[in-house]
Amino acid sequence: MDRPGPRAAALGLVLAGAAVVGAFATTGTPLRALRWLSPEADPVQVLGSAPTECLSPAPDAETAYRIEVGRAAFRSPLLLGGQAARAGLACESCHREGRSNPDFQFPGVSGRPGTADVTSSLFSSRRGDGIDNPKPIPDLSGPPAALKVSRAPEGRALEGFVHGLVVDEFDGAEPPPAVLDGLATYVRALSPAACPAQGRRPLRAADLIEDARRAARAGLAAQARGDTATAVVMVQAARSRLGLVFERYDGPDLAKPRADLLAADRGLADVLVRLRDRDPAAPVRLRAWLDRSDAWSRGLLAAEPRSLFDPRRLAALSRG
Repeated sequence: MDRPGPRAAALGLVLAGAAVVGAFATTGTPLRALRWLSPEADPVQVLGSAPTECLSPAPDAETAYRIEVGRAAFRSPLLLGGQAARAGLACESCHREGRSNPDFQFPGVSGRPGTADVTSSLFSSRRGDGIDNPKPIPDLSGPPAALKVSRAPEGRALEGFVHGLVVDEFDGAEPPPAVLDGLATYVRALSPAACPAQGRRPLRAADLIEDARRAARAGLAAQARGDTATAVVMVQAARSRLGLVFERYDGPDLAKPRADLLAADRGLADVLVRLRDRDPAAPVRLRAWLDRSDAWSRGLLAAEPRSLFDPRRLAALSRG
């Protein structure tokens, strides 16, 4: 099979980053999250920072692996299907860093900010009920008693709920078993007892790049287990996080960082093709990508003050 050329790989970054081109076309802005940001919210506060993650430490290596798989899938729009995936929505869009999102307001799906109608026909061809009934988005890191689904491993109620959400509520493809298990393990690991004292932190390019690295490492671990399907989901998740960096490096003076991101994405695109071809070189290429990531990320981080990670530039964008 032919390897993807530069033009196809560049388009792949945009699509894997959840339709950056679509965000330009429909909103006039490079930031897709503005599409579901409440008009009442402060864009600089909401998009320039993120909640801190309330993730409990894993008790052992096996649980750590499952958490990493679930964490990456939770942040990947390609886990979902249909209109949600095309819009760039991931589980994290409604549950930022595994919490809630009081500023989420998607046209046709939300009522008040912080609500969503999960039986909307816009997203689901299976559970769409034709009734406008948005509900408050729950905080997955809040008290377990406040959540409607038991997190107890016995009975696997959480796994069944997550499966229905992905496949039925959002028309997603059947997730690999390890991805479904990882999502449930990740959600179980979210706990109010693990919440940092500081509720929010500045959002930086380094955070998203590290997310991409974590997803790539989970992909390596999956492939080492002979689980190519999960490795594919992990590499897709890594590309999605790079897409979120890419959209913030918008402007003629950021051509070099954008070119570096496109080159990094081409490396992941090549790994994806090799994984699907069952090429034994795939994990070697993915490991090499991780080894090179420090080099190309240094230039990106140096250029961050000129990007939309900078609060002043973000404020100028929101005013425009």
